[in-house]
Amino acid sequence: MIRIAMPNKGRLTEPSRELVQQAGLAFSHISGRSLQAKLGDRFLALFVRANDIPEFVADGAADLGITGRDLVRESGRPLQELLDLEFGRCRLAVAVRDEDDVSSIEDIADGTPVATSFPAISEAFFAAAGRRVRLVPVSGAAEIAPHLGVADIIVDLVSTGSTLKTNGLREVATVMESSAVLVGRPAAAESDEAVAQVRDLTDALESVVRAKNKRYLMANVPRSALDEVRQVLPGLSGPTIIDILNGGDVVAVHAVIGHAEAFEAIARLRQLGGTGILLTKIERLSP
Repeated sequence: MIRIAMPNKGRLTEPSRELVQQAGLAFSHISGRSLQAKLGDRFLALFVRANDIPEFVADGAADLGITGRDLVRESGRPLQELLDLEFGRCRLAVAVRDEDDVSSIEDIADGTPVATSFPAISEAFFAAAGRRVRLVPVSGAAEIAPHLGVADIIVDLVSTGSTLKTNGLREVATVMESSAVLVGRPAAAESDEAVAQVRDLTDALESVVRAKNKRYLMANVPRSALDEVRQVLPGLSGPTIIDILNGGDVVAVHAVIGHAEAFEAIARLRQLGGTGILLTKIERLSP
């Protein structure tokens, strides 16, 4: 079996499990304390700390892993990013107290203490910027460090920025963007069968990711309006046009569109005489 290391708790846990299930892989019976679960007959999920997943994959305890790009970068292990899973989006940011006279990295004095759970990434970032700061590693809740006198600045994950604002902090720089990723070891699969299984899983997960913000739209439209319809529904490679039995001057059009485009597309189709309009979600989309 191909072993997939997955987060056992935290913000990436539920989205990663939902993604795998949407790809058509059902977990065997699991509970909050489960350490592993079968995913059909070909894959085995291992539930571990998200921080440990890069190490487990790099050391061969797991063949693949789902974790944050920030954690992969911090580990420094030579892993291959197979797929951006597009959830858990956030950024690793430099933040200071609201009252501090710091507006950019250049304003940070050498020797300034910086609290962070990402010392390796932070060290490389400040070194590249020509700043010699003093790193203060913390395991979590870096936001409180400036108020306790532990550090003047923090480097921490930010999504909406509300936590920083609540704690009287503001961003002055972005270190990196992050999201959940599927990773593996370079040339980790030694057999053709294992290579095929990794490819099948990657393709299945990618089809779910690709479908996430897409919708399938169907409508009956006058044949005479097809030129305008093609402008409204470009689709992946143009709309599919289907003759309707006894439809006469009416044809059916099917197209994949972005969710954000659906409102205007439907309104325009109605203006063109479209009827029987149906919009539905797409579970998986392969090119």
